[in-house]
Amino acid sequence: MVQSIDRALTIVNYVSSQKGGLGVTELAEKLGLNKSSIFRILATLASHGYIEQDPDTKKYKLGYKYLELSAKLLDSIDIRKEAKPFLQELVDLSNEVIHLIIYSQKEAVYIEKLEGSETLRMHSQVGRRVPMHCTSAGKVLLAYLPTEEVMDMIEEKGLPKHTDNTITDQDELLDILEKIRKKGYGVEREENEPGVTCMAAPIFNHLGNVIGAVSISGPSMRMTEARLDELKYKLIEVGSSISRRLGYKGE
Repeated sequence: MVQSIDRALTIVNYVSSQKGGLGVTELAEKLGLNKSSIFRILATLASHGYIEQDPDTKKYKLGYKYLELSAKLLDSIDIRKEAKPFLQELVDLSNEVIHLIIYSQKEAVYIEKLEGSETLRMHSQVGRRVPMHCTSAGKVLLAYLPTEEVMDMIEEKGLPKHTDNTITDQDELLDILEKIRKKGYGVEREENEPGVTCMAAPIFNHLGNVIGAVSISGPSMRMTEARLDELKYKLIEVGSSISRRLGYKGE
């Protein structure tokens, strides 16, 4: 390691851990260095905007440069790239079709699709938009959106029937969304396509807003209640892992 860089980063970590900042004397005691060395490092960090000195307390705190860098990092995050390894884990575990879905203009949009060796004929394809009310991913997205936005979607898109199992009653749908929030995942049993059962979990961004979902789809004959119960834990874990990669700090 480069000693001076190591010391500078250690100082940054110490300063960031104290809301009110730290003084030169405190830092010197923590690092076992003389004050002049600490001051030179602080001065260098301050010149680049990474450290600032409070004019009243004379203590040092993080500079606003970190906000600038974090904004650039968040803007550069590619959800498909960040999610891909976790989606592959689901494929390896389930051998079923795995989708990555985002929310866009009151619809769910497939942006990634991975398939296991077990073939399943589905209408899904990357780039395709699907209804919110009759897909597991769509219902999961709705469950974590503001109520007014959900009602706007229902008013604009309606709840059209796709199969005999499609939920077309508003109150029933709202009740299901509440249950999804409590459980942390949602299930769709042949509501969009006959013979296909899906289960999805939410993905959140750094602001705590739902921006997508990850789902497992398979033939209903394989996706039994017992299998859904078995797969849900890994599915929720994958949704949480992707969320953390996007900067989410919640549970």
